[in-house]
Amino acid sequence: MKKQNGFTLIELVIVIIVLGILAATAVPKFINLQDDAKESAMKGVEAAVHSAANIVYSKAAIGGIETTAGQGVSAAGSTVNIEFGYPAATTAGIVKAVEISGFATKNATSPVGLMFVADNETEKGDFCVVYTQATSATDAYSVTFGKIQTVNTECKE
Repeated sequence: MKKQNGFTLIELVIVIIVLGILAATAVPKFINLQDDAKESAMKGVEAAVHSAANIVYSKAAIGGIETTAGQGVSAAGSTVNIEFGYPAATTAGIVKAVEISGFATKNATSPVGLMFVADNETEKGDFCVVYTQATSATDAYSVTFGKIQTVNTECKE
């Protein structure tokens, strides 16, 4: 008769406990990675907004309309509304110029401008990027990267 070899019940319980401890220490690291990924995606949006605004300004400068308000330039395959050479903080302005998908836009109150967020279901603590248009020929646009505060139209650094 052959003797059967196998694991005892105690050995199996010890392995399950060790796996549980490993899982409990690994889960918080994965959660932090998700937050890091969201932050990196929004930093990518911030860079895209900067690039789009500068490209539109270059096109406006070539056309000689960088000091006027209420004009439009051809960029990204469509007409982008500009204010003093930079895209307007509207869907017909910066949203047309930047051409990103998967992100929602909202009107921002602090700072005043157009806010890019990951989706329409925003909540306090989500990352956001606010584009503020130029207000004069001597002023430039600004881009603010931050987190949504108590009101979902407020984005603070």
